[in-house]
Amino acid sequence: MSAAVDVERLTKRFGATVAVDAMSFDVAEGELFGFLGPDGAGKTTLFRVLATLLVPDDGSARVLGRDVVREMWALRREVGYMAGRFSLYPDLSVDENIRFFASVFGTTMAAERAHIAPIYDQLAPFADRRAAALSGGMKQKLALCCALVHRPRILFLDEPTTGVDAVSRRELWDLLGTLKASGLTVVVSTPYMDEADRCDRVALVQRGTLLAVDRPAAVTAAYDRPLLAVRAANRYAALRAARAYEHARSAYPFGETLHVADARPDVPAERAARELADFLRAHDVADADVRPTAPTIEDAFIARMGAAA
Repeated sequence: MSAAVDVERLTKRFGATVAVDAMSFDVAEGELFGFLGPDGAGKTTLFRVLATLLVPDDGSARVLGRDVVREMWALRREVGYMAGRFSLYPDLSVDENIRFFASVFGTTMAAERAHIAPIYDQLAPFADRRAAALSGGMKQKLALCCALVHRPRILFLDEPTTGVDAVSRRELWDLLGTLKASGLTVVVSTPYMDEADRCDRVALVQRGTLLAVDRPAAVTAAYDRPLLAVRAANRYAALRAARAYEHARSAYPFGETLHVADARPDVPAERAARELADFLRAHDVADADVRPTAPTIEDAFIARMGAAA
């Protein structure tokens, strides 16, 4: 399988700030590839370079076999890009926005109606509504229609589920799965670690640096130490005590529990749990319930951040 994206030591700076720091990775054709990282990780800058909207300072990037700088004009016709911030025309209706973006690429909404139907059919009841009056989820679907109307070969989506409700998030990921099944290469960024399992492969990104690139299951399988889930009535007291534990590599809130990574990779998880429970109970957390737990992508990300620090 050939590479739809091939990046070698790509770097982008803004003054003294290095937004993308010597990144190297590839994305296969037909892959659903996710970039996971918090705000400020460099995801948007990277996507803008790959979509030919920014020029890199060092390194190289090829998308669909074309150089993002030397062949930018030819490449733009083959790329669909959806910005993280809603960037369509708020005073135009749903159909007017789609017709406009179709005309930019020399086609028409009527000609592409069947192509965008899986998404547009959900928007059709609001065809005459101004874009500004749509819900967050519907705005994202409109933006996706506009990004797809010229039949791109690759789609870059920058945090498409940020700010939308849980149902809309699930619907959007279902749509991305449908697009992937049609053969389209989809590259998506998100700060939500729970979305990683919807991707074929993921890249963990922090401060412009790649921490890992692999299948989601392989990223979590590489977690190499006991991970413990702690429940206690006073979570603040439990967290403070856990962070004072000599064998705690890291301790942090995780949903309704705390997660504590034991620094000793060779200690059995059950033993690590007993020893942490004894420590917490000896430090005024009498009701501490400590059990081994399976790591998630978020746990793997935190562990990689610690290793890179």
